[in-house]
Amino acid sequence: MEHKFIRNRDIVMFSSQPWDTEIGSNFKDMALELAKYNRVLYVNRALDRSSRIKHKDDHKVKARLASIREGLGEMEQVQQNLWVQNPRTILESINRIPFHFVHDYINKVNNKRLAAEINKGIEKLGFNDVILINDNDFVRGFYQKELVKCSDFIFYIRDFMLGVDFFKKHGPRHEAGIMRKADMVVANSSYLAEYSRKQNANSFDIGQGCDLTQFLVRNLPKPADLQNIPGPVIGYTGNLSIVRIDFPLIRHIAANLPECSIVLVGPADPEFRQEELSDLKNIYFLGAKPPDQLASYITHFDVCINPQILNVITVGNYPRKVDEYLAMGKPIVATATEAMRMFENHTFLCASKEEYVEKIKMILANPALSAEEMQESRRQFALSHTWENSIGLMGDAYHQVKQAKRTGNGRA
Repeated sequence: MEHKFIRNRDIVMFSSQPWDTEIGSNFKDMALELAKYNRVLYVNRALDRSSRIKHKDDHKVKARLASIREGLGEMEQVQQNLWVQNPRTILESINRIPFHFVHDYINKVNNKRLAAEINKGIEKLGFNDVILINDNDFVRGFYQKELVKCSDFIFYIRDFMLGVDFFKKHGPRHEAGIMRKADMVVANSSYLAEYSRKQNANSFDIGQGCDLTQFLVRNLPKPADLQNIPGPVIGYTGNLSIVRIDFPLIRHIAANLPECSIVLVGPADPEFRQEELSDLKNIYFLGAKPPDQLASYITHFDVCINPQILNVITVGNYPRKVDEYLAMGKPIVATATEAMRMFENHTFLCASKEEYVEKIKMILANPALSAEEMQESRRQFALSHTWENSIGLMGDAYHQVKQAKRTGNGRA
């Protein structure tokens, strides 16, 4: 399918995730793809007072402080047509303020501080006729359409953030408000696109891509911390989040498959208590790994799992890691969510903890499910999910909305 890409434009990407994040990031990958045809300024998440105190030893916090105090790394060109900006400002931490009018007043102050920094970056790079894309940040970015020098404003939703306790007080009105004021909303799943249409008729599913280059390499050596773990290995890579991962399910799998090793690779939420699973000796926590090392772990998994807890956050969330597993040809057992429907012909979906155990046993007992023909089928399906196609769909939607406005329709 031929797409009508956004080309030869100046784009500012207002991110809720920093460029130096330890995990994979949709928004970074989108920036890299957009920079092939446009000039792109990627604005890192600004430092707030609470994070400055709580995470003072974190390297990202130190980098932001160095930028604020001395201008170090304030604006870095990371490749042709792509710059990363560290805003030289500190935002007030306002989430616990109970009164809407006080919260909104200080939030506008925060937005003005951020916008001033972004506008400095726009002027420094000589950007004009800017397209501003907001990465799911409906609080810090709530007033950016009005405050940043931009001609078009796109809101990108990739997670249902209102399911997180942190956003339950002020999130609903901010998310609804920012969607309504956006020129268009783009989502990474059909579920989230349909959800967004309640606020903005110009809401589009642009799917998701995945840079699978590193996951196509064969015969990678076994990492040192996997060497002494006995097989078969049931593996997971990703954030160990209490709002996304079903830890009782992992416990059930480990208890009912004592002959298997359950290997969990990824950073853990501060709220997650590892000791709750430590009595099961066949569960191994290997911690966070650089993204370029993940393939070395996955290649030595016998079965990959995506043990999501089913809730409003996960039901429509695009499972990026599933594409990575598929690219390596691995058999996958995953929770049956709305977003996983598109993967149902290439994975084994489960509605219960008992199904997880049954399907893992079935895979381990049936070598044909890991045969080269099956691996190649999974690989080719994953390779159809490219960032080029996702950004192309966003371009199609953008030009459709612009054309509708030119003809006076207003709705694409």
